[in-house]
Amino acid sequence: MRNAMASSTSFVVGIDQNPCGTAAWRLDADGTLLRLFAQEHRQFYPQAGWVEHDALEILERMRGALDSSAGAAGVALSNQGETVVAWNAETGDPLYNALVWHDTRTAGVVDRLREDGAEVLLLERAGLPLDAYNAAAKLRWFIDHVPEARALSRRGKLRLGTLDSLLLDRLCGTHATDVATASRTGLMNLATAAWDPELCRLFGVPRDCLPAIRPNVFAFGSHAHGNVPVVGSIADRQAALLGHGCHRRGQVALTFGAAAYGLAVTGGPPPIPPGSGLLPTVAWQLGPAIDYAVDAGVNNADSALNWARRLGLYTALAELDQFEGPTALSRGLVFVPALTGLAAPYWDRDAAGLWLGMGLETGPRDLLRSILEGIGLRCAQALQAMADAVALADEVSIDGMLSRSRYFRGFLADALDRTVVAPEQPALVALGAARLAWLGAGLGTLDTLPPQRPEPSRVTPRAPLTGDLHTRFADAVQRARHWPAAA
Repeated sequence: MRNAMASSTSFVVGIDQNPCGTAAWRLDADGTLLRLFAQEHRQFYPQAGWVEHDALEILERMRGALDSSAGAAGVALSNQGETVVAWNAETGDPLYNALVWHDTRTAGVVDRLREDGAEVLLLERAGLPLDAYNAAAKLRWFIDHVPEARALSRRGKLRLGTLDSLLLDRLCGTHATDVATASRTGLMNLATAAWDPELCRLFGVPRDCLPAIRPNVFAFGSHAHGNVPVVGSIADRQAALLGHGCHRRGQVALTFGAAAYGLAVTGGPPPIPPGSGLLPTVAWQLGPAIDYAVDAGVNNADSALNWARRLGLYTALAELDQFEGPTALSRGLVFVPALTGLAAPYWDRDAAGLWLGMGLETGPRDLLRSILEGIGLRCAQALQAMADAVALADEVSIDGMLSRSRYFRGFLADALDRTVVAPEQPALVALGAARLAWLGAGLGTLDTLPPQRPEPSRVTPRAPLTGDLHTRFADAVQRARHWPAAA
């Protein structure tokens, strides 16, 4: 790979392979990001809780994305994270549809493992809680339910892995995954960056079926049709972190989707305070050393707003900015967005959504405002847990639907008492993958990456929330906890 800085004609491509489709984006030295290719793929729902993709269909989309990348100095792939697939090592043919990360068919298996006390080992070795999204349990599902998988396993011809490993195998001839993606499977030991024998035994996944674990910057091979060098691979959330420009210790990004996810770079292995509810993970490996991060999530963000829309509290996104006067919180109205339980730092699945402080004067606009504030306040709790593990930067970068609300950006800045940075570039995952390709092609370093275009907007705190207001919300959260058990 080249070590020289980029010439004016050099460009790279980031490919975003996500649960909805595949897109390729060209990144130039001046930071211009141009979409070259985009195509959706089908979703399959065989029964309640089951979510699948056709892996062959995604392979065809990937070929189109790579064909569109001809002439690039390098290409990097961002993948879906915990989505998994099984295939024949000899033919390369998938044995079954890919199981998507939010598929819940393994919930019963996960519950039994939890009852047996297996979560202690998983948290200790992989830094993950037991949950149906775990790739490990899904990988075992193929062996238990697909007869051909069992037969191939006996012959040593079964391959198992996250979706990226199939794509790299079929398109580049390299049976591998990257260390950041592997860290989210529940099978990789964070301390050794290798498949853990005890975790593999726990989930019943044969180690010899799994791909090699490689750095995120790595020569994975070239796509045969266009001889395009694939020089990087990474999971989507870590790609977004790099797209935000968060690569120094203490820098943090919040992504608002159905849930809100925060990642903060720690550099070395993160110290996790007891009871913090934080999850350690790999950010990336760009050289000899691995950079780590801490992960803290809030279960309900866009999902809470979609629920509010179904209740008739609003109809258009513009209504999320039409608030005047004091905050709902300062007037005693609080909403705890625990509609599917609480994640960090509580991890309480029995918590329930809760409104407190309603009176005869409370109207729909007040309720909607309190929902926005509740999401922001839960994010403040998650970031406070992060701050106990690593000194956080003064700025927090955010993306997702909620980042488009001026009111939410302002309230979040006050709740966090930090400047909120909202990128105007919507394709942050693709940008992160393209930046990884820039590094992998030898066109620059982390400090000389192409800039983010257009410039992000910044909101500074205007009236930081007092300790009393944070205490008021914390009290409401405690009242929302363990609801079914208390009932």
